[in-house]
Amino acid sequence: MSPAGDQATVSISVEVEPAVAFEVFTQETDLWWRRGLRYRLAGRRPGSLCFEPGVGGRLFESFETSAGTQVHEAGRVTVWQPPSRLVFTWRNANFAAEESTEVEVLFEPTNTGTRVTVQHRGWSALRPDHPARHGLEGAAFSRMIGLWWGELMTGLREFIETRRAD
Repeated sequence: MSPAGDQATVSISVEVEPAVAFEVFTQETDLWWRRGLRYRLAGRRPGSLCFEPGVGGRLFESFETSAGTQVHEAGRVTVWQPPSRLVFTWRNANFAAEESTEVEVLFEPTNTGTRVTVQHRGWSALRPDHPARHGLEGAAFSRMIGLWWGELMTGLREFIETRRAD
């Protein structure tokens, strides 16, 4: 069992097959991932957020600043099993080089489409006063991470619904 505050899990249902949900999650990330400083280093400035397919591929954000193009590697793919499973490391911009957490995304078939479950875990490896914790511990911290992922997954669901309507 994980220590309190180590992980957050969020699930949504989408009315597409797992292969489509996996493809949208990994290949159309920039289109559904919310914008603004809460979700991206670029905030609302032009830029992109994308996965490189396959094990070892990066999850990265690139954007323009007055100093030129900036690239932040948010993670590396450790498991790439379309259409059912994706696992990647996660590094906030304020993480030290040796600090990372892990995100697992499952795409499970249902009678009406796919249940997408995101579990973000490994937060107990970060010190209690780490800036990524925003002063929160235990269940309060897990709740904050869950709400953040919940907002992102709502964006995914809304994007898929809009995409299907077109």
